[in-house]
Amino acid sequence: MYWYLQVIRYNYANFSGRARRKEYWMFVLVQLIIVGLTISYASLVEDFFEPDFVFSILSIYFVGTLVPWLALNVRRLHDINKSGTYVFINLIPVIGRIWYIVLVATEGDFGTNNYGPDPKLDYSDDIDDIGKIEQEY
Repeated sequence: MYWYLQVIRYNYANFSGRARRKEYWMFVLVQLIIVGLTISYASLVEDFFEPDFVFSILSIYFVGTLVPWLALNVRRLHDINKSGTYVFINLIPVIGRIWYIVLVATEGDFGTNNYGPDPKLDYSDDIDDIGKIEQEY
């Protein structure tokens, strides 16, 4: 849930930088769980809700998460040093979707690439060391 909230709260429309595989797949997992729970709940109480009502709830949810999902996809592609336009590979039937899944499942570049620093590296230790050095002088 942490990774999902990170995408929704702090990187809602952030198309720059890089996103780890973990961030991407955890967001996808939570999306699938939300959809699965909504459909399951709707099937349990189908006497009270019309199918169109459940469809409209899911549609509103997907419209609300479309921008962060696109931003996350672009940042995930940046992590493997690919342009965000590779998202359009999904438009190619079957082969494009398989190719895209392979791309987002690929481990990101180690260190800095054209799109920014490695999100796996924790730079807070470096900042603490700089503060300690400054205090010594």
